[in-house]
Amino acid sequence: MARTRIPNPLERRHLIEKELSPDQALGIAEAYLAEDRRAESAIFFHKAGAGERLQELADLAVEEGDGFLLGEVSRIRQEEAAPEVWARLGEAAERLGKLRYAESAARQANRSDD
Repeated sequence: MARTRIPNPLERRHLIEKELSPDQALGIAEAYLAEDRRAESAIFFHKAGAGERLQELADLAVEEGDGFLLGEVSRIRQEEAAPEVWARLGEAAERLGKLRYAESAARQANRSDD
């Protein structure tokens, strides 16, 4: 099976730093997603202005109990996920046996807004 061409790490860094058209950024994001590299795809979905695709990644993170991915999407959006979102992620993580993500999500859900 042929693999989709994704940028090497140095190329990725340059692409992140330069201006891209929304179509270019979306194409790169889709290439990363095709390789199941969701965190990298999120960066380029953001550059493409594809907020709905970022939301899909956040929803997938919650569904799959993937605290890392939700954290990355939140960081990219510069918008922290709500405590109830973290709580749902934690429940999914626990159900799926991802105990470290479940513990981390519980801390995020119980964090005060100091």
